[in-house]
Amino acid sequence: MTIVDVLEKNARLYGDETALVELNPEQTNKRKITWHEYELVQPNVNAPARREITWSVFNERANRFANALLSRGIGKGNKVAVLLMNCLEWLPVYFGILKTGAIAVPLNFRYAADEIKYTFELSEADILLFGPEFIGRVEEIADDIDERHLLLYLGDGCPSFAEGYPSFVGESSSANPNIPLTLDDDAAIYFSSGTTGFPKAILHKHRALMHACIVEQKHHSQTHDDVFLCIPPLYHTGAKMHWFGSFLVGGKAVLLKGIKPQYILDAVSKEKCTIVWLLVPWAQDILNALDNGTLKMEDYELSQWRLMHIGAQPVPQSLIKHWLDYFPNHQYDTNYGLSESIGPGAVHLGVENIRKVGAIGVPGYGWQAQIVDENGLPVKQGEVGELILKGDGVMVCYYRDPEATAKTLKDGWLYTGDMAMQDEEGFIFLVDRKKDVIITGGENLYPVQIEDFIRGNNKVSDVAVIGLPDERLGEIAAAIIKIKDGFTCTEEEMNEFCKGLPRYKRPRKIIFADVPRNPTGKIEKPLLRKIYGADHLVDAQNKS
Repeated sequence: MTIVDVLEKNARLYGDETALVELNPEQTNKRKITWHEYELVQPNVNAPARREITWSVFNERANRFANALLSRGIGKGNKVAVLLMNCLEWLPVYFGILKTGAIAVPLNFRYAADEIKYTFELSEADILLFGPEFIGRVEEIADDIDERHLLLYLGDGCPSFAEGYPSFVGESSSANPNIPLTLDDDAAIYFSSGTTGFPKAILHKHRALMHACIVEQKHHSQTHDDVFLCIPPLYHTGAKMHWFGSFLVGGKAVLLKGIKPQYILDAVSKEKCTIVWLLVPWAQDILNALDNGTLKMEDYELSQWRLMHIGAQPVPQSLIKHWLDYFPNHQYDTNYGLSESIGPGAVHLGVENIRKVGAIGVPGYGWQAQIVDENGLPVKQGEVGELILKGDGVMVCYYRDPEATAKTLKDGWLYTGDMAMQDEEGFIFLVDRKKDVIITGGENLYPVQIEDFIRGNNKVSDVAVIGLPDERLGEIAAAIIKIKDGFTCTEEEMNEFCKGLPRYKRPRKIIFADVPRNPTGKIEKPLLRKIYGADHLVDAQNKS
């Protein structure tokens, strides 16, 4: 069974039941919303506040798009790039591509025009399907895309340089095209987040997609009655692969377009959501709103909410302890993974192990994990080394980049670039990115450890630690700290707080500023290094 068979099964068993709901809480004249400090044009500002489709309609829309693609000669060996904000059309389009045997290529909605062109060309896509938010960016590169490639527009007011989606689909059949697929067929190309450089194209087979479905359902025991609230962008593996656990059992999913705490709790309450995957900033915003009284628990129906889980970044222990003050009956899990390992689940804490908050957990269902030294040999328990993974979710390769593939895939193991250690119970703790390690006076500093400590200050909203050049020590640790609204903090006060760290781990420089994060919640350290003049340090480490 491949993932497209799961959609056919859901349509057959649950055809008249709701599959997807789209919520648009921002119904104002404002044209922009903020997503992790970045302003993005809001799609469909006049769209209904709520839209939904059943499993039958979901499957029929996927089939119509698949048959339209096949009629244009798009099938196995071809690739279709998707550049859409989260919307009700996103997943039917994605599955329509897969049903043809072609490869789906989701693109980051933050890409500038040159990045769209780069990723489109690197993936060797035949079609770029884009939404209204991207007309200007796609128009910039339209003349560079030759007539052998198609620009396909999904939305109102089709630009002259593209073909409209309705005319493309036309009277295409809603029947299953029944293209033979196996688990070993190529399925999708995802792009790395780019937090450590320009994005790489990550090729996955159908086997990896099905593995993600099974792993997620095994970890979180989704049933047909669960309702999954999806907030992060669907172009990324994180959100979609968590949804896959609900998809496997035909559970309803709610796509929420907005990240304000009120929107999240309102969606959970009105849609009776039982599972919510949050990023650290969103969870912290909810806690802040509850603490200051902006939100009140009694205004919402939250008793059905059973699981809150977090991934994509290290999770402060203090956040989860505070979360349980408000939600003492919640199951909690944290998940670790990479796009190269088909997203979350390669390592997970497990809902039964909340006592070990702070660890990323143990190898996930169907996964193996080791911590190794620079020679690929296992380190001793308690020592820091590089985390490597093996399982059916490991990528095929970095598409068209054999050199990078050879550095990352060795004897079936995926070298993650993340530094970790394992305690006496077998739980893995993430220490830091290999490229983020700060070498000061010959000592290795792991920024995540310093960040976790600083987040223990109740005035701190967010923090990032990077290395800055130093003539004497080579580099020093600098902490970029965002203070919570309504609080003030001085450099002297923060230095005093940091005396709780060993002397060599204390930041030598304190900077009060915003902490930029990408749409999947990861701190954009390359951007911070560029802002504060430290980008050449990583370049030098990479060359060594």
